[in-house]
Amino acid sequence: MAELWIEELKASLGARYVLTDPMDLWPYACDGYTLAQAMPRAVALPGDTAGVQEAVRILSRANVPCVARGAGTSLSGGATPLDGAVILHLSRLNRIWEIDVENRVIAVGPGVVNAHITQALAPYGFFYAPDPSSQQACTIGGNFAENSGGPHCLKYGVTVNHIVMAEVVTAQGEVARLGNLAGEPDGLDWLGVAIGSEGTLAIATKLWVRMTVKPAQSRTLLALFDDVGEASQAVSDVVAAGVIPSALEMMDRLAIHGVEKGSYPVGYPDDLAAVLLIEVDGEREEVEATVERVRGVLTRHRVREVRVAKTPEEEARWWANRKTAFGAMGLIGPQYYVQDGVIPRSRLPEALERIAAIAEKYRIRIANVFHAGDGNLHPLLLYDKRDTDMVRRVVVAGSEILEACVELGGSITGEHGVGLEKLEEMRKLFGPADLEAQSALKRAFDPKGFLNPGKLLPAGPTCHETSVAPTAGAVSAS
Repeated sequence: MAELWIEELKASLGARYVLTDPMDLWPYACDGYTLAQAMPRAVALPGDTAGVQEAVRILSRANVPCVARGAGTSLSGGATPLDGAVILHLSRLNRIWEIDVENRVIAVGPGVVNAHITQALAPYGFFYAPDPSSQQACTIGGNFAENSGGPHCLKYGVTVNHIVMAEVVTAQGEVARLGNLAGEPDGLDWLGVAIGSEGTLAIATKLWVRMTVKPAQSRTLLALFDDVGEASQAVSDVVAAGVIPSALEMMDRLAIHGVEKGSYPVGYPDDLAAVLLIEVDGEREEVEATVERVRGVLTRHRVREVRVAKTPEEEARWWANRKTAFGAMGLIGPQYYVQDGVIPRSRLPEALERIAAIAEKYRIRIANVFHAGDGNLHPLLLYDKRDTDMVRRVVVAGSEILEACVELGGSITGEHGVGLEKLEEMRKLFGPADLEAQSALKRAFDPKGFLNPGKLLPAGPTCHETSVAPTAGAVSAS
C-alpha cells in the first residue's frame, strides 16, 4: 500500500506526474557526478509554482526531505537524493514568461534550457551571457542553484551577476520574492545568498535574468604551444596587457587528443603541448585592434602558431570542439571524474605542475581543459570503474588537487558547486567558526534540514547537520 504522502502528491499533481516505479527512479540516482548514487523514494513533477508549493508542504508534513532537480548536468552530486529524499523535477516549469526589452530583463521558469534563452533573445539583439559547456541541456534553475559559469564569464560574470530577481518556495512552503527589477538589493542581499546555495535554502520557481547586448563583432584566435608553461604564462600576460577577452580557454596535450577524436576535430598536431582559445568582442575597430594586441603578446612567447578564425563556421567549429571536450574524454578513457578548483591566474604554471605531479603519484592520466582566463581549473581524471583501486586513487587524487588549489591561494570550486563531492574539502577552505556561521544560515532558512540534505556543508559538531554523510556507491560512465 502506498504511503499517504504519495497519495497526496498524486492527488495534488496528478498521478502521471508522480513516479514510484524503480525503473522510473533509476535515472534520478545521481547527476553528472557518478561516484555516488542514491535512489529517490519518488519523483514528483510539479507544473507551476503552486504545484511546487503544495508538494513541499505535503513532504514537509510527512518529514520526507526533497531535492529540486533540473537537467541533472551538475557535476558535484548536488542533485543526488540522499536520506530517502524525493526529487522535485522542475522540467515542466519551462515557460518564457516575458521579454522586457525596456528593462532588459527576461522572465523564465527554472526549467528553461540555458541556450534557449539566448535563442529567444536573438531577434532583439541580446543574449544571455553565462554559458556553461552544458548550455544546450542545462536549465536556468540549475544554473541558479550552482551559480554556474562558462567561458564568457571571464568578461561578463557568472550567474549571480545576471539574475536580478527570483520567485522561490521556502522550506515552509511559502512563496517569496528575492531581489527586484532594478538589480540592486533592498537591504540584505538575500538573492545573492540564495544563488549558489545548491537548493539548500529555497527552490526557485521563476527567474528574471539580464539581457546582454550582443556585441557588434567577435573574433577568435588559436594559439598553439609546444610547452604548457609557456601557454600558462601567456594567459597571465594577455590580461596583464590590459586585454579582457570575452573568453580565454586552455587545453593540454591529453585533452587535445580527446577532442580530436570527438565530433568536431580541428586538426591539431599530435605533438602539440597546449592550445589557447581566445575570443575578443566589442565594436568592430576595437576588436581588430585587440586581435593584433593579443597576437603581439602571444608572439613574445614560444608559440608555434597563432591562427585567427577566417569564417564564422571555422570559429563555431573551434568552440564546438572545446565545449564538447568533457564528453570527448570518453573516447580516451572508460570514465572520468572532473574537478573544479580555482587558483589565481598568476599561479597557473605552478598549479599545472602540481596536477602533473599528482597524476604521476597516483598512476592515473589527467587531462586539463579549463577556463584559463579566470583560473578555473577542470582537471579530468580518467579511470576504469572495474578497477576498484584506481577508483580509490582517483578520489584521493581529486581531493589532493583541491588542497593544492587552496594552498595556491584559490578555492575548491568555481562553478560546479560543493554538492556531496567536496564536503570534507570545505574544511580545507573554512575554519569551524566559518562553517558554523554558514550552518546557522541554513538552519534559519530550513530548520528541519528538509531541503537537499547532506549537501554543501560537512556533517560534524561544527555544522549540526541533520542528515547522514553519504558513502560512495556504484560508479557509472560520465
